[in-house]
Parts: sequence; C-alpha cells; structure tokens
Amino acid sequence: MAAPRRARDRATTALLHLQLLAVAVIVVFPLMWVVGSSFGPGGGLANAGPLPEDATFDNYIELFTRTDYGRWYLNSLYVAVLNMVGSVALSALCGWVFARIRFRGRKASMLGILILQMFPSFLTAIAVYMLFLNFGLLDSLTGLALVSIAASLPYNTWLMKGYTDNLPASLDEAAALDGAGRLTIFRKIVLPLMRPMLTFVAITSFTAPWMDFILPRLLLQSSDKQTVAIGLFQLITDQYANDFTTFAAGAVVLAVPITILYIVLQRHLVTGAMAGAEKG
Repeated sequence: MAAPRRARDRATTALLHLQLLAVAVIVVFPLMWVVGSSFGPGGGLANAGPLPEDATFDNYIELFTRTDYGRWYLNSLYVAVLNMVGSVALSALCGWVFARIRFRGRKASMLGILILQMFPSFLTAIAVYMLFLNFGLLDSLTGLALVSIAASLPYNTWLMKGYTDNLPASLDEAAALDGAGRLTIFRKIVLPLMRPMLTFVAITSFTAPWMDFILPRLLLQSSDKQTVAIGLFQLITDQYANDFTTFAAGAVVLAVPITILYIVLQRHLVTGAMAGAEKG
C-alpha cells in the first residue's frame, strides 16, 4: 500500500509543479516582453520583443528628454502618497472605532460600508465629476487623491476592523484603569499593534492611484497635471506617432518602486492580509 501511495503523491507533486511552471510562464513572459521592448531600437511594434536585437538605452533617454515623464511621475507620486497617508490614517481610526466602541447605528453603518465596497469606484464617475465641477475641484491632483481615499476607505475600514477584533481588549481595559483616554489608548497601544495591517493598507493604497487611469482621465485636464498612466497612454494613441518602445520604458520605470516595496515588505503584506481575513 505504501508504494502506490508514494507514487500517487509523486504524481500529484509533479502535476502541481507543472501547473506552477505554466502559471509562471504565463506571468513572466509578458514582463519579459515589456522589459525587452524597452531596450528595442525604433518605436514600432516590429522592434518590440523579449530579446531585442541591437539593444539600446535610447528609449529611456528619450523618455526623460522628449516627454514630460518626470512631471507625470511626480504627479502620480503626489497622489499616491497622499492617498496612502489619508487611507491609513482614516481606515485605522474607523476600524478601531467600529471594533472597540459600541454606539447606536454601528451595525447599520458597517452594513452600509460593506455594501459600498462591492461597487467599483468608476461606477460613480459621473457623480464624482459633477461634484467636482460644482465645488471647483476639477483638474486638481489633491481632489483626485480625495476621490481615491474615499473609494478605498470602505474596504480598508473592514480590514482594520477585522484585524483590531483579534487584538486583546484586555490591553485597552488595563490602560483605561490607569487613566488613559480613548485616543491615548488608540495612539500608544492599539496603533503599534496594527503595524502589519497598516503596512498592508499603505502599500495597497499607494499602488491603486499609482496605476489608475479612469479617474485621472476623467478629472484631470491640464497637461501639467497629467499622471503617468495618462501620459504613457498618449504615447501609443497619437495620430501621427506611436512610440511603443518608449511606452515600454516608461512602464518599466513605473513598476520599479512598486516592485521594491513588495519585495521589502512582503512579510508584512502576507501577515496583514491573513490577519485581516481571520475575523470581521
């Protein structure tokens, strides 16, 4: 009985490895294609490929000299950082309030947040546009960041609440007996224990507007307010010039900070994701 069982286990392991290899090829090949294309000569798709001939850095040089990529990058960075800071601060506070404080309308509020997070933010694009038009917030990077914060707040609040529910309430009670107020308990006791989830929310909140295209396309109008997504899109949709290799170079540069953050903070991301899903 042992030999057939070992054979089945080996066959199952081999099939799992083959599946993982297939998935890796499917995921890695497009990345190799983009990186290789960024070093390809010329600007057309004919020169794009994972292993370009006559590789050159000209596309990266043209990206920063011929286009406003630096300005686009800083605009995206501003929106992403503002969204990250605002989302972390508000979702941490809201999650702690819903997890620790009992008040009238708590369940109804949580149900409303749960319903809101089921709808993608672009479904409210027309309403957001009209609100921004009436309040004079169109063509504003700060306004775009506020929309991103509002769109991510329901989901992040649920994550923070689920994580806070797993923290021992006895710590709060002991601090309250020592005379600490609620805000002091949150700032000095609960907030440090939220570090894994805070890291997870910070990274996801940074990446969402970093790669967003729909809302910036709708709300931003001036050329000096464009984000990287809009600027790169124009490189391949121009009526007279489609520069796909420069577009690939911009995509590679855009992916660098996200890749570094995910590699450095991988442990915190996994811990935060698993902890936030345990209870909510």
